[in-house]
Amino acid sequence: MFVHGDNIASKMGDSRKYNDDISKAFLAEIKEEYDKWKAANLSLQGPFAETDEHDMDILKQRVDYFNQYKDFIDQQHYAENFDSRSNLHSSVLEEFMYYLFKDLVGSYSSSALIGKSHSFKDIFFMPKNYSDMVKKPHARIEKKDHDFVIGAKIIASMHCAGNEQAESIVIEVPAVAIECKTYLDKTMLEGSSTAGAQLLTRNPNALYIVVAEWLKLTESVNLKKYQVDQIYVLRKQRNTDREYRFLPGYEKKPVHLDVVVHLFNSVRSHLSADWEGGVSFGLERGFLI
Repeated sequence: MFVHGDNIASKMGDSRKYNDDISKAFLAEIKEEYDKWKAANLSLQGPFAETDEHDMDILKQRVDYFNQYKDFIDQQHYAENFDSRSNLHSSVLEEFMYYLFKDLVGSYSSSALIGKSHSFKDIFFMPKNYSDMVKKPHARIEKKDHDFVIGAKIIASMHCAGNEQAESIVIEVPAVAIECKTYLDKTMLEGSSTAGAQLLTRNPNALYIVVAEWLKLTESVNLKKYQVDQIYVLRKQRNTDREYRFLPGYEKKPVHLDVVVHLFNSVRSHLSADWEGGVSFGLERGFLI
């Protein structure tokens, strides 16, 4: 859930890296501001599954909190000390997704799956031989990492007929999967599209979304061919390499409230929708898809 906080903690506890005086001082400063951001978001309740007249005010407050903290951590001296491989800056967006949807998901169940996930991708069986096959399933679960998931954790038990030696497996199934990007380029979009197609093959009711701060796509990209349900660019701005963002005159746009509102409402509508489908359901209408 608190992936950004975990990232900070791991860096503060790492005795091999980021143990110089400057890094320690920077991490202490970031931790202080992070704690304020986390506390503010946890104390703020909503929006929930039921629409309310205060939803817009709550979403605006969450976006304001995000912009304030992101502007702080995106300062040049922090950006230069902690590069993109550290995931320090990118993990902020992932944790923001948790704050945005925590109370919506909590409206359905306190044990719902929410946050970073090793989601179900496929299942296969690998006994050593036929003699072993008739005794035990030997199930293997292939998983796919997603930055943020809303879904369910399924615990299943299976055994071979005539043999009570059971195997227990845990499967994380997304209803919504969100990939978080600092910026989105064509290579990243192609990878997300492949992941989206694989997800929908196993869970056709899932919603697959890409959320980025900046965009790095040209007009020659045909968005229609990619297997994603929606792409959100929170800053409504094209990507500029990080070093250019610190030059005089660069205008860094904020995360826009209307984009976050559209994202939230799309997810809330999906979770509250009737997912009934299939051949028999479509046959009653006369059109199947």
